[in-house]
Amino acid sequence: MLDPQLFRNDIDAVAKRLADRPFVLDVAGFQVIEAERRTVQMRTQELQAGRNAFAKRIGQAKGKGEDTTALMAEAGAANAELESLEKKLAELQAKLHDFLSGIPNLPHQSVPTGRSADDNQEMRRVGTIRTFGFAPKDHIALGEATGLLDFETATKIAGSRFALLKGPLARLHRAIAQFMLDVHTGEHGYTEVYVPYLVNAASMFGTGQLPKFEEDLFAVPRSDSEKLYLIPTAEVPVTNMVRDEIVALESLPLKFVCHSPCFRSEAGSYGKDTRGMIRQHQFDKVELVQISHPSTSYEGLEELTGHAESILKRLELPYRVMTLCTGDMGFGSAKTYDIEVWLPGQNAYREISSCSNFESFQARRMQARFRNDKNKPELVHTLNGSALAVGRTLIAVAENYQNAARMPMAASVFLRYCGLTWAESTKSAFSACVNPAQGKGRLSATIAPHFDALTSSYKPAQAFTNGKVAEWSNAPDSKSGLGKPNVGSNPTLSATDKEMRPVRGVFVCSNRHPTPGRWRPMMPRL
Repeated sequence: MLDPQLFRNDIDAVAKRLADRPFVLDVAGFQVIEAERRTVQMRTQELQAGRNAFAKRIGQAKGKGEDTTALMAEAGAANAELESLEKKLAELQAKLHDFLSGIPNLPHQSVPTGRSADDNQEMRRVGTIRTFGFAPKDHIALGEATGLLDFETATKIAGSRFALLKGPLARLHRAIAQFMLDVHTGEHGYTEVYVPYLVNAASMFGTGQLPKFEEDLFAVPRSDSEKLYLIPTAEVPVTNMVRDEIVALESLPLKFVCHSPCFRSEAGSYGKDTRGMIRQHQFDKVELVQISHPSTSYEGLEELTGHAESILKRLELPYRVMTLCTGDMGFGSAKTYDIEVWLPGQNAYREISSCSNFESFQARRMQARFRNDKNKPELVHTLNGSALAVGRTLIAVAENYQNAARMPMAASVFLRYCGLTWAESTKSAFSACVNPAQGKGRLSATIAPHFDALTSSYKPAQAFTNGKVAEWSNAPDSKSGLGKPNVGSNPTLSATDKEMRPVRGVFVCSNRHPTPGRWRPMMPRL
């Protein structure tokens, strides 16, 4: 929500900037509400001051033994008028609140002016688009050919715009989310949170989904209380953690990461992406949220966008970053970068992340504040971005790493997470990768039970042929509580690996990796 003072001080300037979105501000409508509010408020303040004067005059008259009937009648009439005006003022304040809550955020001065996605500005391209020696298939054809991606059964269960993933594809979907969480918590300084997937109307209002976009939400009516809403993104519950709070200055920025399912009705997308996993009613996403000091929020936006990009860089997926124009930005955003990944099956870049700075727009709706250096409450700035949409990352891996003979979707990400090269991705190597306990060596007592449960369904044909699985000692490390690799039992390791910082997970060493003898994380931490 925008500051009402902006409208009172220079409404024409506000209307002009909103027209770039494009949004037509009802200037006359605001002025009518504001004029009436100002008149009622001034009269209310006069009567409130007069009430104290009446009380003093009546007291003085009684002290002198004078008749106070007329004064009390006059005071009663003033009190009745005051009561009526206070009610009227509350109604006008609510009307003004409703008026302002339907107005989008002002675009930042650096946002390009435009009407549609065609006017978005490309900032950079990263990665090389692969040249195929055949016509690349899309993820639908790749998934259905293996039987791992089942839209027919999903439709039977729930209806259109749902997907059912099986076996290694479902396992890969889970591992991608875990991989993203590990990167953001371990390297980018985010605190992981687990949040409710159902939220109340106040939370939806705080982040801007209500009241304007209720048709895009899935509501859950309840007979015993107010209805709840399935979250369209983890942005809603995570950002609302600071609703009605005053955050300590020294704690800023707050940085949270959350993996959650997201639920959207897609009410305005009839006929768009009706096939496949691109546009679903239910999908998973890893969301980054920052609660920032106003003076550093745009530095935070660049940082957050870079954190989202880092996932694509690690997966070596080609992408581009776009600055959205004024006409293509979301309702509450002051500036947005879209990250679009290359999908060869569609021969197009498609959105995989949207990173935005909302400035104080959401904070004003939530009354999320911090104490500034003068110890006065001031609104925070809020930022968020997908890092990344899990299903679309899965699609990108499938389409970019396909070949004519098979669909090595899971092998691609797992082997890259292990630190192996694509040339090493044989079927037997993948089998050993997803169940290293079946390979050479053993796991520590701390890890083994979790890993056995995770990989029990995989029966590799043979152990690694291009690397060795470490032998683990059972002696727990003082910091992590996990065993360390027993370097002495594996002669291919260098002495520097003895000092490797313990990390939760399983590690593999590949002799043919560009850095021979170095350890790489094999699976996300458990």
